[in-house]
Amino acid sequence: MPAAVAEILAEAERLLEVERFEDYAVNGLQVPGPAEVGKIASGVSAHAELFERAADAGAGLLLVHHGLFWGPGVRALDATLKRRLKLLFDADLALAAYHLPLDAHPELGNNALLARALGAEHMVGFGDHRGETIGFLATLPDGGLDTAAILAAVEAATNRAPLHLGGGPDRVERIAIVSGAGSDYVAEAAAAGAQALLTGEPAERVTASARELGVHVIAAGHHATETFGIRALGELLAGRFGLEHVFIDVPNPV
Repeated sequence: MPAAVAEILAEAERLLEVERFEDYAVNGLQVPGPAEVGKIASGVSAHAELFERAADAGAGLLLVHHGLFWGPGVRALDATLKRRLKLLFDADLALAAYHLPLDAHPELGNNALLARALGAEHMVGFGDHRGETIGFLATLPDGGLDTAAILAAVEAATNRAPLHLGGGPDRVERIAIVSGAGSDYVAEAAAAGAQALLTGEPAERVTASARELGVHVIAAGHHATETFGIRALGELLAGRFGLEHVFIDVPNPV
């Protein structure tokens, strides 16, 4: 049986507590589509290939982590945005995005799921963003992991070899995790007693900072570290409303 898009998104926003976050992205419905859907698709970033694949899969609602609209909004349409919107309109495909609320969630979030993939035994909030934490400080099992083991665990979780920067100790007991472009949390990670920071996309300046602070920075890819949450959200919502769900991974090396 189809479900109302408004009800699905209301449940998503209740779960993620969207109103808590002062985000620089638009959270929630970005482009309307059908009133009811029988199938949900999910993917990391809103762009033409993902829209085409979601439409081909027969989805009526597409959930993404990185939406189309950021900052103060759109003042003019360029050719790329025109094409993207046309694909959504022609397919009657609704688009909804959840950014920082999905990073921060303790069960569905990118950072919590990354921590669990590493076998974390305990997590506390980490990574302040305008009064809310968006990541986690995780304690690893068995007194921690050596550098080779933690790099192997990250590679297994993300399906790609991470970039290893800086120079922390041989054993990592506590790791700070902020997916995506979170490498500037390296000083906060060191101050919190973490021996490593796991993120996605590193800034150039972070290599020197990590060395000087004595912390490992493990950069496993912006895209690769943010597949977890949106997939989990799609699966959970589809299950609650009795819908089909498909996660569509459009590979991105960044």
